[in-house]
Amino acid sequence: MKPDQYVVMGNPIQHSKSPQLHGDFATTTGENIEYRHMLVPLGDFAKTARAFFDQGGSGANVTVPFKLDALAFADHASEAAQLAGAANTLKKTDKGIYADNTDGVGCLRDITVNWGVTVEKRKVLIIGAGGAVRGLLPALMAHNPSQISIVNRTFEKAQALAGEFSSPTLNAIKTTELTEPYDVLINCSAAGLSGDTLALPDTAFHADTHCYDMVYGDDLTPFQRWAADRQLAHRAGFGMLVEQAAEAFQLWRGVRPATAHLLTGAQP
Repeated sequence: MKPDQYVVMGNPIQHSKSPQLHGDFATTTGENIEYRHMLVPLGDFAKTARAFFDQGGSGANVTVPFKLDALAFADHASEAAQLAGAANTLKKTDKGIYADNTDGVGCLRDITVNWGVTVEKRKVLIIGAGGAVRGLLPALMAHNPSQISIVNRTFEKAQALAGEFSSPTLNAIKTTELTEPYDVLINCSAAGLSGDTLALPDTAFHADTHCYDMVYGDDLTPFQRWAADRQLAHRAGFGMLVEQAAEAFQLWRGVRPATAHLLTGAQP
């Protein structure tokens, strides 16, 4: 039987590890799929996606810079995608193309399940106010932290984002107002955290604060180095990549693949 077709769409895209991840998922679950990279010309997302699905495509992951386009392209969307204003997963259904956003759920699963860090009734500080934060907030709020604060170099951007979600536990804050410690710090800025980006005062954390970076690499990220210098527990976002992919696979195939073996030894 011919395998069902899936792709990861983006520009650039060849660096994406998604084909390896979904290849592993297919092997361990016995699902008959084929998954590959798809380079999408800038400005041509809708045309490219339509052609893929019209030619029999079953589903797609979507990465930068097309997550907003993916949501606009879809016929209907999950609450998570609507709240985030962006989608990273598309599925062909009888009712048209369905969009979801698995980034936030994947991030929280990596933090709470894989890392074992409790978020409920804890104070969480988010660094950055871009698209990654939009994807994170719905899932984070579902874990019921006592407080979520957003700090960003441009305070007005953080303030506008917090206002959009209008939750009593969510607020924007300036670095000069970080006078009480947070339990969990989540860096959502691709630039990382270094002297030339955003400096957090020592009052923003305590000895048991956990620092999570959505960015990952072969070595410690700038944010991880910052945390290590202060002897704080830290983790990079490779597990988020794996878990958001597993969530997408479950949406497509109805089975959630195992992920633990992919994370062993993956953290620098």
